[in-house]
Amino acid sequence: MEIKIMDAIKNYLALVYGEKFNQDHLQQLTAMLDRARGEMTSPRKKGWDESDVVLITYADQFRAQGESRLATFTRFFNHYLRSTFSHVHLLPFYPWSSDDGFSVIDYHRVDPLNGDWDDVARLGQNARLMFDFVCNHMSAKSEWFKNYLHQQPGFEDFFIAMDPATDLHAVTRPRALPLLTPFTLASGEVKHLWTTFSDDQIDLNFASPRVLLAMVEVLLHYLKEGAQYVRLDAVGFMWKTPGTSCIHLEKTHLLVKLFRAVADYVAPGTVIITETNVPHKDNISYLGNGHDEAQMVYQFPLPPLVLHAIHTRNARTLCDWANTLGASRGETTWFNFLASHDGIGLNPLRGILPEAEILSLVEALQAEGARVNWKNNPDGSRSPYEINVTYMDALSTRACDDATRLARFLLAHAILLTFPGVPAVYIQSILGSRNDEEGVERLGYNRAINRQKYTEAEISQALNETGNLRHETWRQLSHLIHIRRSHAAFHPDSLFNAELINERVFVITRRASNGEVITALFNLGDTTQSFSFAGAERHDLISDVVINDAEITLAPWQTMWLSKA
Repeated sequence: MEIKIMDAIKNYLALVYGEKFNQDHLQQLTAMLDRARGEMTSPRKKGWDESDVVLITYADQFRAQGESRLATFTRFFNHYLRSTFSHVHLLPFYPWSSDDGFSVIDYHRVDPLNGDWDDVARLGQNARLMFDFVCNHMSAKSEWFKNYLHQQPGFEDFFIAMDPATDLHAVTRPRALPLLTPFTLASGEVKHLWTTFSDDQIDLNFASPRVLLAMVEVLLHYLKEGAQYVRLDAVGFMWKTPGTSCIHLEKTHLLVKLFRAVADYVAPGTVIITETNVPHKDNISYLGNGHDEAQMVYQFPLPPLVLHAIHTRNARTLCDWANTLGASRGETTWFNFLASHDGIGLNPLRGILPEAEILSLVEALQAEGARVNWKNNPDGSRSPYEINVTYMDALSTRACDDATRLARFLLAHAILLTFPGVPAVYIQSILGSRNDEEGVERLGYNRAINRQKYTEAEISQALNETGNLRHETWRQLSHLIHIRRSHAAFHPDSLFNAELINERVFVITRRASNGEVITALFNLGDTTQSFSFAGAERHDLISDVVINDAEITLAPWQTMWLSKA
């Protein structure tokens, strides 16, 4: 097996670099891989099952006086969340200069505020870990970039210099910011460098074998430090060819396959997850042939489609889309989520919903306090690409009472937990957070609305006081997750079917290989729904009630998970 994987690695290198990746480079790479494989001490879980549920969080989410943020988080996690989540996705916890961690200064260090690698290891004693591999770009404050500016030997081609007269109109732009940024070298020469996301996030030049070797070394370090899931951030932009869109290019896919092969060789069982906030067909292309590229892709259409369904009280679009997902591909599955540190992406809706309906959703959310980020289009126009809002506030109006707000929120998360794939829940969601308007004003960017940080004391007090929105969200969402984790029908690969009773009542059937069947009923409306539902006596796993009647009644926003009594 190891020989086959090494052959695949050599093949990908040849396809990407040709003779540029010479024998010296190959010897360096081989030595790195063999050394890293020898340092791996514990086996990893192969594949996934119904018990896998991921918590997405910042390492510095909670603070307590006199200790590292990771020490505080680990104590909080062990007390309140350990029995609920199998995995913790730590958003970038390295030294950084902007974008809340995604402008990495040093890939190999833990930000001293967060602690050190021993703190990471202590968290890993009670949860499997997921790290971010910020592979497309790094901070303008990094040593690598300083070495480039100072024209140090070995760094001449680490970043992408481009003549500003080059025709780059076809390049896909995720932000309404300049693509090229001028920087002055030590010699006084001005270079215009590729900056896809901001002038503090300098794109790495993967056309250089030296850059590839340096980034493989980063990946190997993360595997050694316990990363069992690895998220490839902004991976679609990794390879640049002027005259093209510079997104999803063939060599980008080859690099993802190379990273997958490296992980398979060094730490079998590692899961590579690609983060590509793009239309569905482009997103799933990163699953490759089902065996050679990412094992998971982010299910980006799910958050806005669930939001659209609850806003319109109509599940038809969500149901029709769900049935296009198809059966499991064996070695791949979905990484499902509703909320994350970023906003709710709109690009994945394009091709699923008419633009007029997308804009209507945006306007409705803006009217209730959500913020919107825009992107520039090649024709000079601009389009909304992201809504910034907590998922709690995205689902309801300001006028809603907390009971309605929570009911809609739990309905959305019951849908998340029922879908095929591995579900992930953002820390602000399990904490029942509302929009952080003060954070937006203080920090000056829209995404701060869903990135509030807390003292351990204040959040513990809220969770321990019964009756408030935070406590009830934590208690009831944890209850749903515990049920999901104990039933084989929710295995990511279990058979899946979606249908409508009517436009407001959405039904998902999950069927496990052991024969267990769970039928999930969702009322996406604000009125009670009653309907005949054939079948034997059923047990609602959520309410723990046995239903004998052939007629089912769902309260507004109610979910039932029905199994045979």
